[in-house]
Amino acid sequence: MPVAIAALSLILLMIAAYRGMSVILMAPLLAMLAVFLTDPAAVPVAFSGLFMDKAASFLKLYFPVFLLGALFGKLVEISGFSRAIVTAVIGMVGAGRAIPTIMIVTALLTYGGVSVFVAVFAVYPFAAEMFRRADIPKRLVPATIGLGAITFTMDALPGTPQIQNIIPTSFFGTTAWAAPVLGLFGSACIAAMGLVYLGWRRRTLAAAGEGYGAPGTLVNEPEPVEEASRVHPLVALLPLLVVGLGNLALTMLIPRLMPEEESSVSLAGLAEPLVVKVAQVSALWAVEGALLLGIATILLCAWRTVAQRFAEGAKAAVGGALLAGMNTAVEYGFGAVIAALPGFLVVKEALKAVPNPLVNEAITVTSLAGITGSASGGLSIALAAMAEQFAAAGDAAGIPREVLHRVASMASGGMDSLPHNGAVITLLAVTGLTHRQAYKDIFALTLIKTVTVFLVIAVYYLTGIV
Repeated sequence: MPVAIAALSLILLMIAAYRGMSVILMAPLLAMLAVFLTDPAAVPVAFSGLFMDKAASFLKLYFPVFLLGALFGKLVEISGFSRAIVTAVIGMVGAGRAIPTIMIVTALLTYGGVSVFVAVFAVYPFAAEMFRRADIPKRLVPATIGLGAITFTMDALPGTPQIQNIIPTSFFGTTAWAAPVLGLFGSACIAAMGLVYLGWRRRTLAAAGEGYGAPGTLVNEPEPVEEASRVHPLVALLPLLVVGLGNLALTMLIPRLMPEEESSVSLAGLAEPLVVKVAQVSALWAVEGALLLGIATILLCAWRTVAQRFAEGAKAAVGGALLAGMNTAVEYGFGAVIAALPGFLVVKEALKAVPNPLVNEAITVTSLAGITGSASGGLSIALAAMAEQFAAAGDAAGIPREVLHRVASMASGGMDSLPHNGAVITLLAVTGLTHRQAYKDIFALTLIKTVTVFLVIAVYYLTGIV
């Protein structure tokens, strides 16, 4: 019965997300439903003392990353830099290579700090035009954009500023550059297998006589892109390079400037000094500082263009950051409540039967990401409940925390992209396609990503490379 209660709450949350209901509303209601079915008298205390406490603690740590990332992505868009990058890559790679071209430009944007949702809107008009010219079925557009945006650049490439790569740092005391060789290997596998699959699908559909789609039968078709970008591509790439290099530099610099485990500051208005554990926040500071440098670079390079739409763009960025941050925070609070219930303790003990620490971690994280339909939500739930267990098992087996970080991060982006995933729903909505038309190819990428996590684990055990 306790396991059934926890499972019921998780399944209802999955159904609610799939039907488009607000997770911000449904997560606390379903968490309290699980508490009520376990112990009705515990509902008020569990809500205020556990759910809200965990949600607030998540926002305290990660909301600046959501906010600065959203603002940076919006400025890349309104400055014309994203358009310049897309047109430059198309010019270099060639319009005939539509699938690898769209993957490359989307990967550049997301690895450079642009959020997945902003990248989708920025790239789709160009993807649609390239696919139309090459007569490639439109149903492959979402998977192609997804290959660049929600796979290796989200959590596998070392140093990526996406939140899925940042969350493990506060649990394992690592940085965004954890396990760089394993991350690069995993990224290469995902990109290569994804391109091979999409190329095979293109040839198969062409052999069956399917082209881009009959005019008048397609939805959300963008206007043809005719106007050339007025921004030089090297200038457009500069903010992305600043974010990447700034993140690397600050990651190395902060521990040298603040070598102590704790940093304290005394302010006249406070009775006690402010104390922060540097190891838990240094990676966050590095990413936040890098995003600030990227924002400053855009303002310096394109102030006249950005100034005209800055107020409007900033409001949109703040709204997007609040929505994304709150969605993940309530999922984190939901996970904390579920993890405190007797049913989850039964599951936790059962997972201990998986003897290998990395396999155990990968299965746990990707399962919760799949259930919640969120990579960051599933990752937060898993690490909040079991990070200490993963770390202890890893230490006993001599596994570096960096490897635990990379496996957890990549596993979160495995089964998360089930039909109720927010990014998947957004991809389909923007491209004007349905799950029936395009989800099959997105799910193929989901399988590729999940398999790659276990390939990375195998490579670590065979070589010991981190």
